[in-house]
Amino acid sequence: MRKLISFAVLGMVCLRAWAAVEVFATVPEWGALTREIGGDKVNVYIATTAFQDPHRIDARPSLLARARRAQLVVANGAELETGWLPVVLRESGNALIQPGHDGYFEAAAQVVRLDVPSVLDRAQGDVHAAGNPHVHLDPRNVLKVGQALAQRLARVDPDNAGIYQANLAAFSGRWQAAIGRWETAAAPLRGVAVVVHHQSFAYLTHWLGMQEVGALEPKPGIEPSSGQLTALLQSQQTRPARLVLRTAYQQDGPSNWFAAKAGIPALMLPFTVGGSAQAKDLFGLFDDSIDRLLKGLR
Repeated sequence: MRKLISFAVLGMVCLRAWAAVEVFATVPEWGALTREIGGDKVNVYIATTAFQDPHRIDARPSLLARARRAQLVVANGAELETGWLPVVLRESGNALIQPGHDGYFEAAAQVVRLDVPSVLDRAQGDVHAAGNPHVHLDPRNVLKVGQALAQRLARVDPDNAGIYQANLAAFSGRWQAAIGRWETAAAPLRGVAVVVHHQSFAYLTHWLGMQEVGALEPKPGIEPSSGQLTALLQSQQTRPARLVLRTAYQQDGPSNWFAAKAGIPALMLPFTVGGSAQAKDLFGLFDDSIDRLLKGLR
């Protein structure tokens, strides 16, 4: 009997040593970063795609099932998933991944956020009290999130802490070199004025020194109206934009209409991993975004 118990204990230890950490990532960018740092020590499920608005997701049973087995949730935070993630966490019944526990991690909490409102007024549309949530489009933020995420993985899975730190170091070296390359290539974009469908690109334009001079949405989260588009078109006379930007998940009608009337290009930027054929990972996301912006200027 003692031998059987010993073999059972040994089997559990071996299973722990070989089993990958089950990670539930809410959005593609943080799922991709988790894979960079976790390598083969993590099994990452991504709850959304680049062609879905991450604000508006149904808490469907398949998400509950995935959350139920997760050991770590990697969320964006800053109220991006407020319409569905709290339901998933609550209904999963998984105590490990509740806010306040090591199994719950928020990327946006690791960086300084833009557009934090001084006064919160929901009459102004889909305003986020914690600031603009799309922090991943400044690659310097990605590195900060990666550093914090490696530490969190080490707390959830201390046996592989050294591997997470080694993977982070390798990623950081490649990422910092890429940032230098991107900033050099994007120099012609500095000072370029753009109109955006939604404030999806605030961190990208801030990093690159571009100017957002208008939004197609009359208020954040409110679909563009004909009146708003007409008023915005009139503002081209005083503050002319050179490009119109939208994400892969937004309808192209409003941006195409405005671009045609204004005589400027309308660009779809991938916004996150998987948003274009070229944006297969985090490096491809920024490679393709900058390439599309530069081609738009030409």
